Amino acid sequence: MSLTADQHSVAAELQRLILQTESVEFFLEGFATRAAELFSSDAEVLAGVTLLRNKQGTTVASSSEAARALDEVQYGFGDGPCLRASRTGRTVMVEDVRTDPRWPEYTDAIRDRGFHSILGVPLLLGNDGGAGLNLYARDAGHFTPHVIQSAETFAAEAAVTLQLAVQIARHKSTADHLRAAMEARTTIDLAVGIIMAQNKCGQQEAFQILSGASSNRNVKLRGLAEQVVKSVTSQAVETHFIG
Repeated sequence: MSLTADQHSVAAELQRLILQTESVEFFLEGFATRAAELFSSDAEVLAGVTLLRNKQGTTVASSSEAARALDEVQYGFGDGPCLRASRTGRTVMVEDVRTDPRWPEYTDAIRDRGFHSILGVPLLLGNDGGAGLNLYARDAGHFTPHVIQSAETFAAEAAVTLQLAVQIARHKSTADHLRAAMEARTTIDLAVGIIMAQNKCGQQEAFQILSGASSNRNVKLRGLAEQVVKSVTSQAVETHFIG
């Protein structure tokens, strides 16, 4: 297969995938599944995505449990085609695990699993660490120069989109934390108002009563505030955002 003529549609498809998924994890799962579909036109190909953290690899997405299992075997030996591609930023191809002299312990461990050729293509993420697209095919010699070029084109498109997905996730995480903090503040303010009314005291004194009870009972301030609010109403607390 060739992705060269379809390069822009691949990028657009990956960008649509970001918008349609709720997290980077879901995006990566969709990406791995799509990669397996694209490269399985002639024969079944499995796909996984390896992410490096502190020089150690982990599979963050896979097209199937079989793909994840093949990745995990490699991590156990600390090296292999996919880890090497992620670390060096260079494509690594194993034509036949039964005859390739590199990583003998790893190839011995997977030679009877039915997938004989492997392709590791780097997905570079800059300061966020290295990553790689791992492709597994049953037939030896499956990854021809033409297929390798197509996989590298696909990976190059994916790398840019993956960086975008990570940035979106970071902004979403910041927004979620801000929203959670504002919701907690709303609950605490309501509880303080209730204590003011019950004790006929000022805002500062009411807050001191609430925080003192939180410390004495070893209960988080928000949790205690929720109990106070529930003591006077069964309705859920709502935070209204204007914008």
